[in-house]
Amino acid sequence: MKFIFLKPEPNWEGLYFYQKSVVLYLLTYAFAKRYLQRGDRTIDQMVQAARSGKQNIVEGSADSMTSTRMELELVNVARASLKELREDYEDYLDTRHLRWTKDHPRYTTMMEFTRKNNKAEAYQKIIDEGTDEEMANLGLTLTHQVDRMMIGYLHHLEKKFVEDGGLKERMTATRLGWRKTQNETIEAQAHEIQELKATIARQQAHIAELEAELTKWHTWWQENKQPQN
Repeated sequence: MKFIFLKPEPNWEGLYFYQKSVVLYLLTYAFAKRYLQRGDRTIDQMVQAARSGKQNIVEGSADSMTSTRMELELVNVARASLKELREDYEDYLDTRHLRWTKDHPRYTTMMEFTRKNNKAEAYQKIIDEGTDEEMANLGLTLTHQVDRMMIGYLHHLEKKFVEDGGLKERMTATRLGWRKTQNETIEAQAHEIQELKATIARQQAHIAELEAELTKWHTWWQENKQPQN
């Protein structure tokens, strides 16, 4: 039996909220460089917030092999970074009266598109050619979607932590499991040895009986053989 306390390496690239966070980073970088004034500190703030969101998801997933707690913390850091980014997009849109509400003619189309598409290739056209209004509304929508998806993932991690425990608990359980298996193996081998000893004793007794019978027949033959002329 194989005992493992390290969790399987996660496929973080397959997480939908990670894929959307990559889109957010590329979108934000292009938006900030294209539409914010050079020298505006908001450029670096937005780009760094988008990058932090993406990178902390990666780091949290990597650390999850040994620490669910660390993964929980880093995913929460990612959430905080993307909330900061969301505030910047909201500020940009609201100060210019560009935010798309539910009655905007493009709102529903945008929502449907972002729900169906997670990878950057689908967004490349708007990243390359989008207006500030389009890009900022898209960025705002993605920050909300990623946040909701991360909340669901955090609940999943919380449940897994309750069920599986942390690294020390898994290491202890693995060690105890190994010891139990070793003890069971030793007990089974001891039982087999006792059975073998009993079998040997029976075989030796049977051999002794055969030797006694052979001795008896040899004595009888010696006593009853015909003398040679």
